Order: sequence, then C-alpha cells, then structure tokens
Amino acid sequence: MKRLVKKEGFGNVQLVEDNVPVPGKGEFLVKLTRSLISRGSELFRRYVREEAVDPQIMGYSAVGRVAELGPETAGIETGQRVVVTAPHAQFELSTLYGDRRRAFPLPDSISDEEATFLHLAAESLMWMRSTPVAETDTVVVLGQGIIGALCAQTVRERQPARVIAVDLLPLRCEISAKLGADIVVDGSKVDPVETVLQLTDGASADVVVECVGGPAGVKSFAMAQKILKRGGIIQLVARYQGEPLPLDATSLAGGMVLFGDRLNHTYRECKQDAAAMIVDGRLRVRELITHRLPWQEVADAYHFLYQHPEEALGVILEWE
Repeated sequence: MKRLVKKEGFGNVQLVEDNVPVPGKGEFLVKLTRSLISRGSELFRRYVREEAVDPQIMGYSAVGRVAELGPETAGIETGQRVVVTAPHAQFELSTLYGDRRRAFPLPDSISDEEATFLHLAAESLMWMRSTPVAETDTVVVLGQGIIGALCAQTVRERQPARVIAVDLLPLRCEISAKLGADIVVDGSKVDPVETVLQLTDGASADVVVECVGGPAGVKSFAMAQKILKRGGIIQLVARYQGEPLPLDATSLAGGMVLFGDRLNHTYRECKQDAAAMIVDGRLRVRELITHRLPWQEVADAYHFLYQHPEEALGVILEWE
C-alpha cells in the first residue's frame, strides 16, 4: 500500500510503499476513501520543518470503510463507514477507544467528503462553546481558512448579534460571504482595524476569535487587541510560530484571553453535534472544498497549498 511521509528537508513529502497493517486486539483496518489536508497544521507544523516527521501525524481527517476486524472487536462491522483520526494512506488501523486513531461511525445522511471536515468541525464547536458570547455581542473572526470559516459558522449557536469575518485573501472572503458571515472584511483592500471600528461605531468588538496562526498570526494577535473593546474577550484558536505573542496591557485591561477549550461536553459529543449540524445545514462545508485530487497527487497537493494559498482552501484527496 502507499502512504504519505515527510522525510528530512523542507517540503520533502512523498508517497512510499508500506505494508498493510494487521489489526490487533480491539482494532480494525480501515480502507480510506477520502481525506482532507488541513493546511494550517499540516503545512506549518510538518511540511516546513527541516527534520523528518512521524508518518502517523501526516494527516488526521480521513474517512473510509472497515475492511477487516481484529480479535475481540465489538461495536463495529465490516463495511461500516467511519471517520478516523488517521494519516494520509490507503489503509490505516483504528479503534473505537483511546485518543489516537479513534473512529467515529457515520450516519448515512453525511457524505464521505463532508465527513472529512468532522474532526475540525468538532474542534471549532468546542472552541466556540468555550467562548463567552452574549446575544448583543459583535464577534470578529480573524482568518478565514478552514478553521476560521468553521468557527464563524459554529459561533452562530451562541446567537451573537453579528459575525464579522476578516481575511487578506479574496478567495477566502468570497467563500466566507457565501457561508453567511454578516459582514466580510477583505484586508487586502481596506484596513481591518479601521473598518471594524467604523462598523461598530467606535465601540470595537466584544469577542475576537483569532484563527490565523503561523508566522502571520503574531501580527493578527496584535490586530485582535486593537479591535477589542475594553473588557472584551480574545479566543486564541490558532497555533503560532516565530516571535512571541505581543501583549498590550492597556488593550487587554479588564479583558480576557482564552487558550483552547474548557467544556464539560466530550469531544465525541461535539463530533456528534457537528455531524447533525452538517446534515441539517447549520454547518456548511462543501463550499470550503476548492480542489479534489487523486491520492497519487498528494505530494503535489501539499506543494500547491504552500505556494498558492490564494487559490486553494479545502483540498480533498480521493483514495478510491
């Protein structure tokens, strides 16, 4: 079988031959049908590194069908569709328990393509449920990559007064507008800070969700503080690289900066809720797909995503 690996050297991703894994006790073998490349983490925490990367973390949003059951495996059947936290490969082991490689059985009402977004959708739902949001609040979501676009939708569950989406890439702004953001600010055409202040009549944002991350996220976090009202909340969703995050004590006086999620809901419960939201249309993911490529072109897909962020967002790999 083939699997994606990141070998030593910047951007050195390639397909290699590997043995089909054999399921052990409580495990089952999944034959992948689709997987999603998560540009933010897979490129900026894997692709750009000079050192080799563990193949098991090359991808984590995959869908497939159970091909073989290991001994003492209950609660799953051969042929059943599942979404798995698994790397880009033709086959991968999974289980119904544990934190890594855990599978989630899929309802018939959700497609394989849609299901590849479930992992990120569940995380977005957890982040937004962890963020204090009032019905009178203006929520600004900085960054409209996959995570930002999902957060801008899942925060609707909290019924804020309006959601303002901000990005520097026109393609992402266009997609965000289609997905129902109340206002979309194209930072390539206008100053986002001045625009948000104008839109709020100088009151600034009650809640800022920072989804940019990477090297650019440092500047985005500085922007978040400039558009935050006194006593407001910044939710840091993205992961960062490069310089330390700048903290402006004056801007943050009386406010709150949140890192990650703090919920009584389990991840599995949020994944079930996210699946229901996709099925009934509250959470739209098909608009996030810009490219569908055969698995043989996975390395080219990584190169393209890194070199041309203005042309691509969600890239689906077709394994059958």
